[in-house]
Amino acid sequence: MALIGDKYLTGKFLVSTSKIDDESFRKSVIYICSHGQEGAMGFMINKKLKDFSLSDLAVPLDAQRFENLEQMFLYQGGPLEKIRGFVLHSSEYLKPGTFQVDDHVSVSSSLDILKDIAYGIGPQENLVALGYCSWEPNQLERELINNDWLVADSSNEILFHTEDELKWDRAMDETKIELNRFVFETGHA
Repeated sequence: MALIGDKYLTGKFLVSTSKIDDESFRKSVIYICSHGQEGAMGFMINKKLKDFSLSDLAVPLDAQRFENLEQMFLYQGGPLEKIRGFVLHSSEYLKPGTFQVDDHVSVSSSLDILKDIAYGIGPQENLVALGYCSWEPNQLERELINNDWLVADSSNEILFHTEDELKWDRAMDETKIELNRFVFETGHA
């Protein structure tokens, strides 16, 4: 598999194909925050948690009085550490502990970012996820060879501004692959 510079698939979308057996990953879009020889890590960006909003997390912050939190949703970031929160956000907001994925997207996991969002001084664009996805070294590459995932260029438009039920379709469009012409079986010589 051809790797993209020294960042591999960092900053790209993974778009699930119908070969994925795990129901929780069906029609999922994952934003890859880190990919290298040590493995990969990312967040599902189109699986909204229906039972929670950001205001539910704000109780310990004494921020439940902020109305804008009622309209902010939490996402199922992945199957690992489902109670750990992360914020994918635009990179104009940088604080100690913020991991900058690229020029456009960063990740923070401190309570301070939730306070800043509540007070209206946080990042302009954000998506709050509980849990994350992770792959061991070479695991993601094997899944790509197996046609479990397609790779697409990411965009802040899809990440932060597209309705969840449309994100998979829009990310699939970015792959430039027509699914009706895609062959899921691979051969070995």
